[in-house]
Amino acid sequence: MIPRYSRQDMAQIWAPETRFKIWFEIEAHAADRMAALGIVPKAAARKIWAKGKNAKFDVARIDEIESVTKHDVIAFLTHLSEIVGPEARFVHQGMTSSDVLDTCFNIQLTRAADVLIADTDELLAALKKRAFEYKMTPCIGRSHGIHAEPVTFGLKLAYAYAEFSRAKARLKTAREEIATCAISGAVGTFANIDPSVEIYVAKQLGLKPEPISTQVIPRDRHAMFFATLGVIASSVERLATEIRHLQRTEVLEVEEFFAEGQKGSSAMPHKRNPVLTENLTGLARLVRSAVYPAMENVSLWHERDISHSSVERGIGPDATVHLDFALKRMAGVIAKLLVYPENMKRNLDKLGGLIHSQRILLALTQKGMSREASYAAVQRCAMPVWRGEGKFLDLLKADNEVATHLSAKELKKLFDLGYHTKHVNTIFKRVFGKS
Repeated sequence: MIPRYSRQDMAQIWAPETRFKIWFEIEAHAADRMAALGIVPKAAARKIWAKGKNAKFDVARIDEIESVTKHDVIAFLTHLSEIVGPEARFVHQGMTSSDVLDTCFNIQLTRAADVLIADTDELLAALKKRAFEYKMTPCIGRSHGIHAEPVTFGLKLAYAYAEFSRAKARLKTAREEIATCAISGAVGTFANIDPSVEIYVAKQLGLKPEPISTQVIPRDRHAMFFATLGVIASSVERLATEIRHLQRTEVLEVEEFFAEGQKGSSAMPHKRNPVLTENLTGLARLVRSAVYPAMENVSLWHERDISHSSVERGIGPDATVHLDFALKRMAGVIAKLLVYPENMKRNLDKLGGLIHSQRILLALTQKGMSREASYAAVQRCAMPVWRGEGKFLDLLKADNEVATHLSAKELKKLFDLGYHTKHVNTIFKRVFGKS
């Protein structure tokens, strides 16, 4: 994790202190259930909780022990025995390291999902507010980067709102799928531990028992979780890219907020660059980089190996921390985005009316011309406008074939901008409901 892109709530989930606290809770809850089954003395289970519940696990000490044992869970259990005393011999009865590691990892991922869901809610709120603010503000829609037909800026934000609504739903599904617990012992057979221990630990930690584990929780769950993060990161990049394009000097329909005292360039004092959305584009790439390794982790040798372990130690914190930062930053970008309706109007008029070409085409077909002939006539009048040789409406009026079918009054009526926004309310109701 890079501190520059780490927010406290998410970073804390992955801190060693948090991890060891979760490990302890898994072990202590398991001891409680084993005490109820008569496997562990009840007094020992109480002592384990009493000594470990508020303990400050010494990360440096655990690292010191691990430098000898070369095993992180054994190092933790050794340190726990230093805290608990003789009763620590009843910890980890019939369990294996993966029981602790996998259950902990899934707890961390569910907590991370909760933070990401909250981030998405914040972004959705910002998008909704600004979408309604600019609901009927006309701007040019582009295909292939080229002026196409009018839309509204509110629709552009509504597109993003709908996309991040799907992101939230996917996050909820990913959270539900990853929230499983495995306390099944070596190779997952429960040979040395009662299945009710797993059920009890799962309930205490807000998880579901893994239906069948092979000493490890199946990694298709994790692959889907990280794939979901990757898709959401792509949605962040899509919106960031739109803003970056709209901020280009030649376009300048929107602009990232530029604070008092902010500097855009070390060399050129005039620069106001889209640095936040460029940063978001880069962060999206980092999040997506976790997806392929997570897919590779699905295929382990037989009942388990640890080829997935080193991968997850990296992608777990990095992907969730980066996406958390990205969603929070994007919410801020949208909330403070500077919008320039006058520049949108200027760009709409830039091509001399060519944005209405489809209306002319359709009107000519309604007057009896074939589609092929209509297309040729409209294109014939349009191409000079591209070269700066006149206005589209004037050229249409002067074209004998077009004039035969459409009067000057009819042609002018076809240049009505409001025609293109007549269904904005319908689209908004689909996206936002009745609000």
